[in-house]
Amino acid sequence: MFLGLEREWSHKSAGIRTFALVSLLGAVFTLLEVESLLVIGGLLVIVQGVLLAVQGLLAEEEEEEGLRLTTSVSMLVTYGVGVLVAAGQILEGVTVAVLSSLLLVLKRELHSFAWGLSRNELRSAAEFAILAFVIYPLLPAKYDLSLGEWSLTVEPQVVWLMVVFVAGVGIVNYAVVTTYGGRGIAATGFFGGLASSTAVVGTMLDHVAQRPKAASYAVAAILLADAAMAVRNLAIAVLFTASQEVLWDVVMPLVAVVLASIAIAAVTADWRENVDMDLESPFSMQNALGFGAVFLVIVLAGGFAQAGVGETGLYITAALAGLVSSAGATTSAVVLYRDGAITPEVAVVTVMVATGASIAVKAVLSGTSSNQEFSRRVLVWSAVLLGVAAAPTAVLLL
Repeated sequence: MFLGLEREWSHKSAGIRTFALVSLLGAVFTLLEVESLLVIGGLLVIVQGVLLAVQGLLAEEEEEEGLRLTTSVSMLVTYGVGVLVAAGQILEGVTVAVLSSLLLVLKRELHSFAWGLSRNELRSAAEFAILAFVIYPLLPAKYDLSLGEWSLTVEPQVVWLMVVFVAGVGIVNYAVVTTYGGRGIAATGFFGGLASSTAVVGTMLDHVAQRPKAASYAVAAILLADAAMAVRNLAIAVLFTASQEVLWDVVMPLVAVVLASIAIAAVTADWRENVDMDLESPFSMQNALGFGAVFLVIVLAGGFAQAGVGETGLYITAALAGLVSSAGATTSAVVLYRDGAITPEVAVVTVMVATGASIAVKAVLSGTSSNQEFSRRVLVWSAVLLGVAAAPTAVLLL
């Protein structure tokens, strides 16, 4: 009846009564426990659905109202719901009915969404599905590596999961910035920074070059990109250690960076200005594989540096990696911590070193601007953020 209600509301000739009867038919054949009857009933519904679909297509060609293919398929689903309920799988049957009705109700929204996608966006979605649902399950859970007298255990699935995670954040960021980016610097800076802080800096450099008076909100955009970067690193550090002892000591320093960045941006920017941000395709296989390769190198270099040189080698690796991607350095620290290769204290310092390097490189990039006021303000506020990050980290480690 639930499915039929939507079809009745859509003024289809098969409505609430027809769908209810089809569902009851499936229930009756199931209760009789006669396999042949159940098969025959299913075949009858399939044949009826095909005939009605053909009728609907012909009626559409003649510009007359008729049953469409969706209604015919819905009748098959309704028959299956009746079978599920009669077989005692009530929750499954109700779930199928509700989800099917939701798909029917969201017809216009789904059509609008599908028709609005570009070819690059569809390709990106397909590539992301391959990474998440094809490659990931094929990878081993653990793999032991050795280099001379040093040994290291790598978790390929965790490494690849980080690739999928960063790619997913990029897709969400693309959707949000595409929808709301032109409405304000907050969405542009923050959501742009979730995936690529460099993209935010590059956009602001171009914008300031064209409009020197826009320096105040350009600085705010970079600060919000720092906040987004800290949020992303915090999510990686906490979510991917949830299965064991969570890396709680990293929460306070990163939250301090987030709050300080947002507070400074809130009081220093001219929020009446807007800026458009031209992001590339939401996702590409080449970028994902590149990130995975860089991240794997970071994990291996950090692990062997820890084994051979000690903590100092790991910190140097994190600082260099943070210049490129603080997410990669943070993830490598989390993986090493999960494997027991480093202590919680070393993991916290590694994450914060990578975060600090990411903040510093934004200041360096901003220094290339011809607008000295813009460069100076980014440098000053970046130094403040570095101090905010260092203070709670030092307190926790004392």
